[in-house]
Amino acid sequence: MEMVNITINGRSVQVDKKMSLLEAIRSQGIKVPTLCYHPDLRPDGSCRLCVVEVKGVRSLVASCVYPVSEGMEVWTNTKRVLDARKTVVELLLANHPQDCLTCARNMNCELQRVANELGVREIRVEGEKSEALPDLANPSLMRDPNKCIKCGRCVRMCGEVQSVNALGFANRGFETTVVPAFNMGLDKMACTYCGQCAKVCPTGAIIPKDDTQHVWRAINNPDLHVVVQTAPAVRVALGDALGLPAGSIVTGKMVAALRRIGFDKVFDTDFAADVTIMEEGTEFLNRLRNGGTLPLITSCSPGWINFAELFYSDLLDHLSTTKSPQQIFGALVKSFYAEKMELEPSRIYSVSIMPCTAKKAEASRPDINAGDIRDVDCVLTTAELAAMIKQAGIDFENLPEEEFDSPLGESTGAAVIFGVTGGVMEAALRTVVTQITGKQLEKLEFTEVRGMEGIKEAALQINDLTVKVAVASGLGNARKLMDKLRAGELDYHFIEIMACPGGCIGGGGQPKEAKPSAVRQARGQGLYTIDDTSAIRSSHENPDVQTLYKEWLGEPNGAKAHHLLHTHYHKQNRI
Repeated sequence: MEMVNITINGRSVQVDKKMSLLEAIRSQGIKVPTLCYHPDLRPDGSCRLCVVEVKGVRSLVASCVYPVSEGMEVWTNTKRVLDARKTVVELLLANHPQDCLTCARNMNCELQRVANELGVREIRVEGEKSEALPDLANPSLMRDPNKCIKCGRCVRMCGEVQSVNALGFANRGFETTVVPAFNMGLDKMACTYCGQCAKVCPTGAIIPKDDTQHVWRAINNPDLHVVVQTAPAVRVALGDALGLPAGSIVTGKMVAALRRIGFDKVFDTDFAADVTIMEEGTEFLNRLRNGGTLPLITSCSPGWINFAELFYSDLLDHLSTTKSPQQIFGALVKSFYAEKMELEPSRIYSVSIMPCTAKKAEASRPDINAGDIRDVDCVLTTAELAAMIKQAGIDFENLPEEEFDSPLGESTGAAVIFGVTGGVMEAALRTVVTQITGKQLEKLEFTEVRGMEGIKEAALQINDLTVKVAVASGLGNARKLMDKLRAGELDYHFIEIMACPGGCIGGGGQPKEAKPSAVRQARGQGLYTIDDTSAIRSSHENPDVQTLYKEWLGEPNGAKAHHLLHTHYHKQNRI
């Protein structure tokens, strides 16, 4: 690390030469407001809120894109700087709806926070306001262009990180807007519904669709039996939105809160994750032994599935036909559970709590259901569950720990790590290696596939077979692998792909975080801690899963399992 000497507000400091001026200033504990800047994205310098004074430079400089240099002298809080920042915010507010109290991002809006911190108490500028209709047609996300401040975060996330390019700038000057191509709705575009645009949006311009009222109505309907499943990554993120430290493990409190909200049964998606491993692992072994299409690519992430169907329809044979844990659970609830409880499937209202906005779109796909009715009736995000807990007046921090209900609540450590990048691969390897060798593993951790890197590779020696695997998180990294696969340049047997950076812990439906990388690390560590302390850590050893197959489902990949737990993917034709 090469250091340089600079002066910030009269104080001499040493900083890394590779830092931007914004990073250097913040490293010294000095706050500089930003709106277009985001730590996961390329700096753009468009909002001009981070301006500072630099000696020898006549104009104020945008610190997020300005490099540091030896001997630089900087001032961050002069009258000139503060007046400029305040003016920027006032101009943004002059063309912004004044509905903060009813906005979904109230108290969690970066524009609102910055305005408060800068002491903006009036809007001195009046003029024309932009007017546009909201985009509500897709099942996962809501766009309100009137709340857009043109920071470009969503454009950079969608294009540069996720490589989807469903959003872009149109027009010029005051008429500039951020829109899908031809100003059409996201439901008409090649959008994967991953929700990463909503994760980085500083205002309420793009938010996950709110379905909480549907669930409240179902809970208050005495004719419905309302059950809920909770995804692995929810238990290490829900606390973030309810005042607990990032990555806090709140499984027991979450179960207690769901019961107090009014759900009839509280189940765990992790049970279905264990079933997923039984199906997907068997599918992989069948392909490996019988000359099937390889590499096999996991199918748990609906954002990734949309991406594959939109951009790589010629490679869909590589995708596992096993449904995602959410949909496997939904199918089992409306069949196995309904039969066991002697309930009509139509009377069961099945809710899932997911870290993912694309899960809303997945549940609405008619081709994903095992029968004539929806397997999953409604999908809520982690953030929506937090909102329901607050609406119900539940003191979450002081709730007692409670257990999931049976028979769909028992799970393993392998299932819980589905929520972090590399987790599905590691869970599958624990079962597949055991089945190939016929021996119990002495060491269950496959650390080769752990970590937050965008792409990870490993070669594992299993008896006389070398199994090559890869893991990718973030659709931009998925594209790199798929382009090589299309070109015939890949030599893998098994690939895991998650649409969101870091996996489900960084999903589009998770609570927003100020320091995404650190929060993802904390959430991932929370999941590995649960795995380490689990009594059972391999999916094939789950006794309730064993009973399910023995007494009701039959063999993994058998006729009944294929009907309920598998699907087929097809090309999507969207712009």
